[in-house]
Amino acid sequence: MIHLRGAKALRIAAIAATTGLTILAGVSSAAADTVVKWLHLETDPNYVAVWRKIADQYEAKHPGTKIEMQFLANEAFKAKLPTLLQSKDAPDFFFSWGGGVLKQQQATGTLMDLTAAMNAKDGAWVKSYNPAAVKGLTFDNKISAVPYKLGTVSFFYNKALFAKAGVDASAIKTWDDYLAAVKKLKAAGIAPIAGGGGEKWPIHFYWSYLVMRDGGQQVFNDAKNGKGNGFNDPAIIKAGEQLAELGKLEPFQPGYLGITWPQALGVFGDGKAAMILGFENTVANQRTNAGDAKGLADDNIGRFAFPAVTGGAGLPTDTLGGLNGWAVTKKAPPEALDFLAYLTNAENERTLAQAGMIVPVAVGAEDGVKGPLMHEAADQLAHSTWHQNFFDQDLGPSVGRVVNDVAVGIVSGQISPKDGAQQVQDSFEQDQL
Repeated sequence: MIHLRGAKALRIAAIAATTGLTILAGVSSAAADTVVKWLHLETDPNYVAVWRKIADQYEAKHPGTKIEMQFLANEAFKAKLPTLLQSKDAPDFFFSWGGGVLKQQQATGTLMDLTAAMNAKDGAWVKSYNPAAVKGLTFDNKISAVPYKLGTVSFFYNKALFAKAGVDASAIKTWDDYLAAVKKLKAAGIAPIAGGGGEKWPIHFYWSYLVMRDGGQQVFNDAKNGKGNGFNDPAIIKAGEQLAELGKLEPFQPGYLGITWPQALGVFGDGKAAMILGFENTVANQRTNAGDAKGLADDNIGRFAFPAVTGGAGLPTDTLGGLNGWAVTKKAPPEALDFLAYLTNAENERTLAQAGMIVPVAVGAEDGVKGPLMHEAADQLAHSTWHQNFFDQDLGPSVGRVVNDVAVGIVSGQISPKDGAQQVQDSFEQDQL
């Protein structure tokens, strides 16, 4: 039996008491190290190095605990995680996009209910985060993941290529303005957009944003709750028509349907496309994936929000993006919770923000946000009138896959907007059975 001494014993015992786990006393402290298995999908070695440094600092302060970082690529992560969570090799905690996927994982009983642990000691832990972040990761009054970061998707552009084509980014306010810019870039012999159609989900950003701009929050909420016309709503079909219109302009680089997201970032970073619709940390990620590992200079990259749709019910201040967290598996040791509280405290979230990795959710870490474009993303989120989680995550894995398939099918001309909307509706109805 393990005999725990000092502050670590008190901390772990407190966590154990709130999570229903039992710490047995009376055993020598010479027992084997506790290994905390952390599963992530981060491909940027610079980011992983920042994490590793934080983990090393934790280990130095907590002898007897080892943090083991495990990696799966994005698509392998999505494909293998359900099976992995049911196996003896399940991680202790893993990255989550939240939404319906996280809710479903909670419903299967594979996740630890974090509510009691995070509300212990007068709620000191739970109060250390933005309340909206906690709320977004809570289902049926159970906290299902530890908040990590907020994010928003927007357009990033190559200033030099825009100047060459005579495109003024500040004038792109509506979808019609955006299409006009695409045409100008094409006329100048420049590939307008770096697309990662091989993984499909990067294309769903366009369909999702157009649904938000055309229908607004009410239409999307009704659709995902089985009300009204569902995904056959006229505004959703119109969004598909607008996406099809973009597709007919052939706006992406040649071969985009076989390109992964990291490769698309490389296309943008190599100056082979003028724009990319991507995450808040695109500036750093394009460097990592560029052929010379340097990419575009920071001052050659601009950013603008997804444009409004004339006559649409959605607001230009509505945002699409992530609310990411760390989900904890049911059999994780108390040390996993202790490390997660450390990983996401204000000091470490500030460090991650300073590295250009995140828009933090820890209270007091906001001053760590560096770089003008990351500041723009943080400001946009601060003034968001509706922040919507990625559709493919919010709608759950089954419907989400269809959303991604349909988005690629519409933009490539393989599916009509009306048929695409019906396919999503059919998948939604099947998922309710």
